[in-house]
Amino acid sequence: MNACSLADRHCQACEGGVAPLDIAAATEMLHALPEWALREERLEKTFVFRNHYEAMAFVNAVAWVSHRENHHPELTVGYKDVRVRYWTHAIGGLSENDFICAAKLEKLLNL
Repeated sequence: MNACSLADRHCQACEGGVAPLDIAAATEMLHALPEWALREERLEKTFVFRNHYEAMAFVNAVAWVSHRENHHPELTVGYKDVRVRYWTHAIGGLSENDFICAAKLEKLLNL
């Protein structure tokens, strides 16, 4: 699986009752997102921009993707950096939705 094929998919509603991805499955999906990392059972990446304006524009773009997919990350905003952390709260771990949204952010930055 590569980032483009992940980015072309859409999140599926997750109400719980399913197991989170195991480490092997998460690691396999991570190969499609080379600059992302698995930390504390979360999928995360810190994006660095030229200035605060670009960082905030990215935050707004993340909000747009999140709204469309109904899957929302934790964002930590600095002066010119934004840390994005995904995990699926309903299952207490990672799901395919986390990787789909991360791939969509990568695709967005490459427009």
